[in-house]
Amino acid sequence: MTSRVFISAIAAFVAAAACAAPARKPVSAPRRAAAVPVQTAHRRSPYVGAVCADASTGRILSTENADAEAYPASVTKLMTMFLVLEDVHAGKYGLDSRAVATPDVNRCEASWIGIKAGESMTVRDLCLALMVESANDAAIVLAVNSAGSFDGFVARMNARAAELGMARTRYYNPNGLPPNSSRRYPWKSFNVSTASDQLKLALALLRFPETLEFTSVKTCDLVKTPGGYRVSVTRRVNEPPSKTGLLPGESVVKNLCNHNNVMVKDRQKIFNPDGREAVDGLKTGYIDAGGSSVVITGTRGGKRAVAVVLGSSSSRERDEHAARLVSDALGALAW
Repeated sequence: MTSRVFISAIAAFVAAAACAAPARKPVSAPRRAAAVPVQTAHRRSPYVGAVCADASTGRILSTENADAEAYPASVTKLMTMFLVLEDVHAGKYGLDSRAVATPDVNRCEASWIGIKAGESMTVRDLCLALMVESANDAAIVLAVNSAGSFDGFVARMNARAAELGMARTRYYNPNGLPPNSSRRYPWKSFNVSTASDQLKLALALLRFPETLEFTSVKTCDLVKTPGGYRVSVTRRVNEPPSKTGLLPGESVVKNLCNHNNVMVKDRQKIFNPDGREAVDGLKTGYIDAGGSSVVITGTRGGKRAVAVVLGSSSSRERDEHAARLVSDALGALAW
């Protein structure tokens, strides 16, 4: 056999083998199953309940399962601030009055500012920490300062909820933390509410002009001073950022950032035709058992809308639906 014939035979054999053998697929890492959102009676996709209304009249603009019970989590803090502002308007104390933390402050965990028993802050600064950082310890300090005791404040929360017509709401603490027997919590049940009830509270809270002073803050600094703590606002809705000026002996110990994504994240903001941001409050909340919730408000052309979304399986769903509700409402009200 000539060399040319031999080489041709070898080439034909290799080609035939290549055609007969199955193609080998590249080896890839096993695909990870997509996470399935937790679905319970108090945490669902897209939400347990939602409602939207005209803030000036209370007229309902849209509603879905608004009377379904959910766990409001840190949305609870709206009631805490409501009672504090009632105290201020009744002359019980002022926003610049100082509140001293008692040992009750240890009955919480993060989010917090870290105030310890014996330390003090002004009521104004505690309200800022409450709304911006969602500080659970600030809620306890404000509660005890208001009512003289933790239990006394919780009793007042429930009494005031009943007076506002929040028939399906029950509070066990002023911050929304869940019960957990392995921790220092003195409560044994979840705070429970509905979208309809939280709308009633939001409409009452917006009657206080100070409310938006606290809920429209995007960022602020917690400053340690020789006499305790203070809070310096560094960014509000529709205002440029500013820097915290420190006095001798002061230092910034924590930067506080608002959790209301529709208000603070550029890709989720709602803008009015004049280019100004529409949303300026109110409060978000999250716990594992209750999912993500929000009470949100915005304004356009002198009209204000309020929306409540409780018990979403994720913050993404919560934010998408809350933004849509407010945007649609403002469009209709300002038409």
